[in-house]
Formats: sequence, structure tokens, C-alpha cells
Amino acid sequence: MADDDVREGRDPAPAVTRSIRLLGLLAEADAPRTLTELASALGLAKSSTANLCLALEAGGMIERSARGYRLGLRTAELGGAFAAQFNQVREFYAVCEASPVLASELVQVAMLDGTDALYLARHEGSRTMRLGTPLGSRLPAALSATGRALLMSMPDAEVEALLGSDVAFPALTERSVTGLPALLEALAAGRARGWTIDGEESFRGIIGVAVPLDGWSPADPQLALGVAIPAADAAYERIERVGRALQDAARALTNPFSAAARA
Repeated sequence: MADDDVREGRDPAPAVTRSIRLLGLLAEADAPRTLTELASALGLAKSSTANLCLALEAGGMIERSARGYRLGLRTAELGGAFAAQFNQVREFYAVCEASPVLASELVQVAMLDGTDALYLARHEGSRTMRLGTPLGSRLPAALSATGRALLMSMPDAEVEALLGSDVAFPALTERSVTGLPALLEALAAGRARGWTIDGEESFRGIIGVAVPLDGWSPADPQLALGVAIPAADAAYERIERVGRALQDAARALTNPFSAAARA
């Protein structure tokens, strides 16, 4: 029966689909959403939406506050479990702490999700300033250093197929590249240099430096390691020092028996 539903285009588990949509709405929201807002966005009756919320709340996936519903702690646990499935993420923190350069830096791990860089892990470093992108958030891969590190591992033709030849990137700052030719130039420079740079293109006042990190096993996704540096402190010497330290970290986190390690 389930196979028939799929073939005929029917949703075999509508309650699950609606729950996923509800979680997505809360993930995208800047503040808690009321039951009325959720019901309207889902196109459901308030009673049906309330039943979904009760089930998700019982499972810890969402929680209720005075202002409405928001994501629950269970979603953070699942996100952490997802990230921990990759060997490199488990070892990432120890490698950062052991690095004389990265121990004091904010270092992040990201993976490619569609055309975005999705942030999975974060080493805070010993500096007092807190920068970077929150875990679970995403940035356009074309504009962020980690995203570019992921893209630079692909041939230009594959990048064009993914993003589109006539794509127009969002102008997150006045420095953001807006088209594919400028991005391909940045990727070529990154390949030649060994690391990619985001020169205040995703956040004003922040310079990003990143390198690609091949998956530990063939089934693992391509990852990237990146550091966020305040633009005022981003002298060329520091950028180069961080870039080389990221390369060292990527080598330490690469499976010694993989093709990437033998290259």
C-alpha cells in the first residue's frame, strides 16, 4: 500500500511531513511562533496543529514559551549526533587545541548542503571576541570562505552546474561577489594558494579563511575547515599563518589510507 501511495503521488505519512514542515518553520524563525502563526503557515486547522505540537513537545523536539513555540533541546542533541557520526568532527577539537595557531582561533567545520555551507561544529578558541556563524546555520557557499573551500574541490564545470551559469548571488555586503565569473576567479586563486578567503563578503568586518577536508570514508561528505578573523586584525601574515595551520589540521584529520592522503 505504501508503494502504491508513492507511485500515485500520495503522501504515505502526512503527519510526519507536517511535523517536518513545522520544525522547518521554527528553525527559520527569529522568534517563537504562536499556534495561530504555525497553523496559518502550514495551512492546517489550529486543532490539527495543536496535536502536532503536543507530539513534538512530548518528544523534546519543540518547547513552549510564553511567546509561542521554539525548537527544543532534542533537536540540538540530534544535530550533535549527526555531526559526531563523522570521524573528523570527533577529532576536530583535539586537533585545534594541539595547534599553536588554531588553539586561539575560532575554527568551524562546514559541509555543502545544496548551494549553502551548513555549519556543523565550532571550536571557540581562547580569544575573548566571539565571531563566526552559529551551529546549524548556513551561508551561501559562493560568499563564505568555507563554502568556497567546498566548491574549490570541484571542477569549474561542476560548480557552474550546481550554481547556474547566470546565477546572481545575494549581496550580503558591498564586497560580495554577485556572479559566477568572479566566483570562479576566487576559486582559482584559492586552489593556487591552498586556502580560500572571504574578504568581508558574508559579514562586514570579518575575514574568512578556509581549506577543504576530504571525508574519512567514501560515504562521508566533503567538509571544510574555516577561521573567522576580525578584519582589523587580518594582516596578510596572520591570514597566511592561519591558512597554513588549517592545511596542517586538514592533513591531521585526513584518513591516512585515503586517496587524498596519498595524492
